[in-house]
Amino acid sequence: MSSFLSNSTNQSKLQFATVALASAAVTASAIYGYQQSRHGERLNRLKKSIPNPAGDAEPELQNVTRQGPVPKLDREDEHNQALAHRAQNGDFDDELILEQLARNRVFLGDEGLAKLRNSFVVIVGCGGVGSHAATTLARSGVSKLRLIDFDQVTLSSLNRHAVATLADVGLPKVQCLQRRLIAITPWVRFDLRLQKFDGSVAPELLGAWEKDGQMPDFVIDAIDNIDSKVELLKYCYDNNLPVISSMGAGTKSDPTRIMVGDIGTSTDDGLSRATRRRLKLLGVTSGIPVVYSTEKMGEGKAALLPLPEDEFKKGDVGDLAALPDFRVRILPVLGTMPAVFGYTVANHVILKISGYPLDYIPQKGRDKMYDAIQAFVQASEEKIIRAVTGGPREICIGLKVPIQQGEVSFLVEDIYKAKSAITGIPTKLVLIRWQKPTRDILIRIGEGADEQKSSDLKLSELVCMTKDEAARHQKEVLLGEKTLEELYDAEVIEKVAKRQEEIKLYEKYR
Repeated sequence: MSSFLSNSTNQSKLQFATVALASAAVTASAIYGYQQSRHGERLNRLKKSIPNPAGDAEPELQNVTRQGPVPKLDREDEHNQALAHRAQNGDFDDELILEQLARNRVFLGDEGLAKLRNSFVVIVGCGGVGSHAATTLARSGVSKLRLIDFDQVTLSSLNRHAVATLADVGLPKVQCLQRRLIAITPWVRFDLRLQKFDGSVAPELLGAWEKDGQMPDFVIDAIDNIDSKVELLKYCYDNNLPVISSMGAGTKSDPTRIMVGDIGTSTDDGLSRATRRRLKLLGVTSGIPVVYSTEKMGEGKAALLPLPEDEFKKGDVGDLAALPDFRVRILPVLGTMPAVFGYTVANHVILKISGYPLDYIPQKGRDKMYDAIQAFVQASEEKIIRAVTGGPREICIGLKVPIQQGEVSFLVEDIYKAKSAITGIPTKLVLIRWQKPTRDILIRIGEGADEQKSSDLKLSELVCMTKDEAARHQKEVLLGEKTLEELYDAEVIEKVAKRQEEIKLYEKYR
């Protein structure tokens, strides 16, 4: 009997549990259904509230084109413009924005996403790299984007541009990006600047957001012209504006070789190398993050296409450029690579602004070496001046040598590849004059206590050697009577001559 009662009790408990579970499932389903219904209602209200613009209404796109009126928008463009107008005036459900940014929110956290949503980023250059960076930043939550580019979308742009279509050909690139991105993130505000960047307009283009005075949280350099790139990076460096620079994506094909590192570590990329050299001569040796490729050129790989011989015969080929100082040859670009560069740049900006931890390759700690080399040049010049003038030791008191640390780095790292020009040895390197001076190299300005003394020394007059080689060179050539031909073979002399010519090409940027 007791066994029967026990079984009955257990069965009752099981029935109660089953009923409770079923009830909970029904309740949860009802709550979820209600939430989905409310979500659908919000979406429908938003869609229905967007007015249907009249056929002849003025387009809302910022009218920046200088080639004529903005092309007439189709109905989808008009719909997107109306939605963007509402969103940028605060008439947009923030819950929908947060849902669109949900994956970033989970990754970066509420605080990180809030920083991103309150940020202002400037993108200079809106081609292959810049368009992918801009698109990613808009999709990730950045609320203010200033887009700077003087160029228009062309048919050849379509293999690498992030959002351009055939309908956008002829439209300014900055306007093309705004036109397409408001359909994805209508709440993002755009400031479009159809102009070429250079140092004279830097304060304006990299200045505050007009409506609230907010300074840029980050600047992206996606320029492929070296002069403009150097001026942008130097301005950001001098004015403490956070910046990241994209180096050359052209002729590259291996995405696994793309790196992020300091400007001082980017040694294998052509555009990076030229930019780094110019910056060093301006005193910037490190402190700028860059995206670059370590991929090397090789047989069978793409390269800058040569200009036909008949064009050289016509005269100055620079006249063929679209703008002064811009390339006149075609740069082969695989459409995937600018996208990878652009995403990498945007990734860096997102993590930096949101405060997410990141670590890149550390820069080479060679500042002490450069200081020692600079001191060696100073001591060597003092000895040469005393020997040439026959004056007392005091003649060199207060002597200044016109060589900066950045220029030492430029000569040692970029010109001589951190090796002795004599033997190729990479240790205990110094810089020293190559030829014995045939002119008075002591420059004196003023008199008495106000007198300034300096050595007349050009970068192209210095050569990289080991300390032991330099001591021998100084004793036998600079302070002795031996000629270069008596001390070195023809191959070494020719090598140094080539390096000197290379240095002269860059000396004009000092």
